[in-house]
Amino acid sequence: MIRVETLHRHFGGFRAVDGASLEIETGSITGLVGPNGAGKTTLFNVIAGALPPTSGRVFMDDEDITGLPPHALFHKGLLRTFQVAHEFASMTCRENLMMVPGGQSGESLWNAWFHRARIAQEEASLLKRADEVLDFLTISHLKDERAGNLSGGQKKLLELGRTMMVDAKIVFLDEVGAGVNRTLLNTIGDAILRLNKERGYTFCMIEHDMDFIGRLCDPVIVMAEGKVLSKGTIDEIKADEAVIEAYLGTGLKNKEAVS
Repeated sequence: MIRVETLHRHFGGFRAVDGASLEIETGSITGLVGPNGAGKTTLFNVIAGALPPTSGRVFMDDEDITGLPPHALFHKGLLRTFQVAHEFASMTCRENLMMVPGGQSGESLWNAWFHRARIAQEEASLLKRADEVLDFLTISHLKDERAGNLSGGQKKLLELGRTMMVDAKIVFLDEVGAGVNRTLLNTIGDAILRLNKERGYTFCMIEHDMDFIGRLCDPVIVMAEGKVLSKGTIDEIKADEAVIEAYLGTGLKNKEAVS
């Protein structure tokens, strides 16, 4: 679904992404791991249109999407979440979800004046869909709670729910487990697996929790110093001496000494 070819993103003399090439297969949950500063989030930002590349190309379903802005990618079904959830704090969880779909009739002043019945019908449909999403994520009891009052893990669930309000094809998850307790992390993991298996979502996720990555992801891609270092199953990655070197600065011979 996604193909990245020799992607570079430089900030002055610093090469945050330095010739990275990778593929994300349709229907997969692909993990993206690597040491801090490896270029993972910058790569996400370039793919998702938040940053233009210095050079290189990004393709989605063989269409060149390099440099397209986030709103254009949104309409193509490419969505992303963030390390820190971006909720509308003063709105309820239900209202946060209902805000997502674009092109709503109520956005037009003309319709607000002369087509109120159409707006009411759309809002009723959105309300029903939002409630279904909240129920899917097992947070329906929070539907009328202001999003700003949620815990970090609940905000991550709500952000995942926003991707369910449109016809997402691929979702990029940036450290969905950061600051989330183990119980809620398991709930988030269950939701990701169900979306993948039942609704055909493709995911690519940055995560530092290797147990969480191992539970969900195949394949796993490792980045280091802006480049793709390795790709394989979680067991192959853990046994790869180059990966161990990148994370720990040591080879397999000294693995036991640092484990």
